[in-house]
Amino acid sequence: MVQSLVEPQSVADISSAPALYVKAYRAMLLARVLDDKFASLWRAGKIHGGVFLGRGQEALSAAIGVALREGDVFAPLIRDLAGRLAFNEPILDGVRTYLGSTLGPMRGRDGNVHRGRPGEGQLAMISHLGAMISVVNGVLFARRMKHITGMVGVATCGDGATSTGSFHEALNQAAVEKLPLVMVVADNQYAYSTPTAQQFACRSLVDRAVGYGIPGYEVDGTDLAACLRVVGDAIVRARAGQGPQLVVAHLLRLCGHGEHDDAYYIDPQLKSSALGVDCLKRAEDFLRQQSWADAGTLAQWRSEAVHQVEDAVATVQREPPPDPFTETWSVLATARLAEGNEVNARS
Repeated sequence: MVQSLVEPQSVADISSAPALYVKAYRAMLLARVLDDKFASLWRAGKIHGGVFLGRGQEALSAAIGVALREGDVFAPLIRDLAGRLAFNEPILDGVRTYLGSTLGPMRGRDGNVHRGRPGEGQLAMISHLGAMISVVNGVLFARRMKHITGMVGVATCGDGATSTGSFHEALNQAAVEKLPLVMVVADNQYAYSTPTAQQFACRSLVDRAVGYGIPGYEVDGTDLAACLRVVGDAIVRARAGQGPQLVVAHLLRLCGHGEHDDAYYIDPQLKSSALGVDCLKRAEDFLRQQSWADAGTLAQWRSEAVHQVEDAVATVQREPPPDPFTETWSVLATARLAEGNEVNARS
């Protein structure tokens, strides 16, 4: 069953829910400001390894984060900073991971996006495309065996990952077992530099839902209100026991695959199309149209986001990097380094 939601079914019309919209927007804004800071630090040689930005995907990602609640599980990927922040990831976690602080969740052992707090439902990312879906399935199975109900798991991926065996096997497993999985696909038109026309022949990736026997929904990924409705409804359905849900969002990545990539291959016509609209700018326009924020309020929120980011970066730059002469390099599951221990206390 493939559907394209127009009116919300379980989530109130977003025009009557300004607090939810504002929360999602501010997560988008903070993510954009933080991403811009990471890019600046990378160009200044302060970050080793890759920097991967979510520019253009923040509306979809934030919609996921605000719809989740304590006890749920989220498996974010490289462009999901907004969703991480909306699902209560401390800003210091991202900064500490990118700058290699020993006080971060990766203890300075990983230079970019593989951080997480599994005990709090934020799963550490696996770079291999599609691999995180089966991890979420495993968590959902474990919860089922413990008779824990009323929770959901969300996995995200891009259009390229839908071509992998990992995606197919995990989504098929979730469908057969009727797990409360919400699979969110960000169809950003390119798998790195490979356009979707060279990836699949179906009209839309949502057409694949019928093959798994699950409902599928399409959404304009540049429209925060639409993302809040469609993603929110999918999560409500999964939580209510209606099995896996597939959401495919159409948008355009407004940057390269990473800061090392100038994205020369992106079709200029796509940039000027509806897919190329900046979701953050569109959300700001909507806030003004609804009289939920004026220019002064938007400027204040941006100033607060900039202050948060600058304060976090200044804090982390004073923290120690790993010392190869004293670090034992034991696995993170050991008692001294395990999640939740004092060394990993949030600042």
